[in-house]
Amino acid sequence: MTEPSREQLTTYTKNQLALRNGQDRPEIWVAYQGTIYDVSRSRLWRRGNHYEHWAGQDLTAELDQDAPHTANVFDNFPVIGQLG
Repeated sequence: MTEPSREQLTTYTKNQLALRNGQDRPEIWVAYQGTIYDVSRSRLWRRGNHYEHWAGQDLTAELDQDAPHTANVFDNFPVIGQLG
């Protein structure tokens, strides 16, 4: 999936990201390395969590530390914006 340039991305705050947790709103977003991805269509993120990771937050530190997969997993999800 082709990512838009940084200049084209909307910037969201951590508070705005937190609302997209799959519980407060139907959107399920996660941030990784400053980029926000929409994981709403993934069956693995139903109800806003995937194993012990929760949507609506920056998962960079968690995933870099203990994820069993690489960052390429996000290539399958639309880029929504950037974390500001």
